[in-house]
Amino acid sequence: MSGKSDGDPPGPSTRAGHLGRHSHRHLGAVNTPVYRASTILFPTVADLEASARGESRSIGYGLHGLPTVVDFQEAMAALEGGFRALAVPSGLAATTLPLLALAKPGDHVLVTDSVYFPTRRFCALHLARLGVEVEYYDPLIGADIARRFRPNTRIVFTESPGSLTFEVQDIPAIAGVAHERGALVLMDNTWATPFGFRAMDHGVDVSIHAATKYIGGHSDVLLGAIVCNEATHAAMHRLWTDMGVAASSDDCFLGLRGLRTLPTRLARHRASAMEVAAWLRSRPEVREVLYPALPGSRGHELWRRDFAGASGLFGVVLQPVAKERVDAMLDGLAVFAMGWSWGGFESLVIPTWPERVRTATQWAPGGPCLRLAIGLEDPADLIADLERGFARLSGGAA
Repeated sequence: MSGKSDGDPPGPSTRAGHLGRHSHRHLGAVNTPVYRASTILFPTVADLEASARGESRSIGYGLHGLPTVVDFQEAMAALEGGFRALAVPSGLAATTLPLLALAKPGDHVLVTDSVYFPTRRFCALHLARLGVEVEYYDPLIGADIARRFRPNTRIVFTESPGSLTFEVQDIPAIAGVAHERGALVLMDNTWATPFGFRAMDHGVDVSIHAATKYIGGHSDVLLGAIVCNEATHAAMHRLWTDMGVAASSDDCFLGLRGLRTLPTRLARHRASAMEVAAWLRSRPEVREVLYPALPGSRGHELWRRDFAGASGLFGVVLQPVAKERVDAMLDGLAVFAMGWSWGGFESLVIPTWPERVRTATQWAPGGPCLRLAIGLEDPADLIADLERGFARLSGGAA
């Protein structure tokens, strides 16, 4: 079999290993070192003043522009096909800052009803206070979102698959409608990462990542990334600078480190998740598995059309059972742990209650809901742990 021709683009693992690396700038070091600096010194008044005017190619202050941060931002922008990326201290900062930067008083913002709850809370408490009207829409609305538009609709906020309920949105259709009406499309792309969904290729203007999750990959960093197209970058950069919310070099170093192995880890997360999800679907205790990558699941056809890959996060709806039985199941797990995050090497499970926050659409699953993050452990051990959990769910002593 012949290899790639000179014109073929590099594969995902090659890109992950090489983007954002400039060894010649760092004494030949493979990885960009951690640069810790606040004050930057200038040899002349002219150099100092040029930096203040933004005319100098060097950085002016350590808050913005340290090499470790710049290299992480460069890699994220390239992976998403964006113009520029900005690193921020958390995924929540990545979801909220674009809304602040791009919406103004009097604007109307459409937000998917399946959005990450802290994003919804921010909209209710802060966008509303600033005079921005937020309306939630059915995540499965597709091109029919045109019916929700008003003359002052400025932003459509998407998240695909949706938080907790994993609906796959028709991002190209939504983007087409939004752009025809002069609105911007923002997307929380944390679940798929740029290796599973290149947001800019599907019409997204700002792609948002909780790099805390799969990009960091080791449950030891809080980090966010905002990838902008050229039209949105200036406003986003202005707010990022003025609010002083740059990420630290230490955290961006961990983000870069995570990127190097991300395609390999994602392949293992997905393969293990498919095995566990298929087993769960066969269990009598399970009403439904919410994993778009699994054939036959909700949203699978749309996922297969638009996505290049999947992660290891999915939902499960159990058959009706008392809460104390679900608690017994989860409390006794030995391989799975309980925690609010996901995307690390460890497998996690939590109970969820999506019906408590939905407003535009009703979520009536028919039984208790769980969210599973499948880590890098052996799938057989994860399945055995869940099987013992189901024995406790049914009233046994396992």
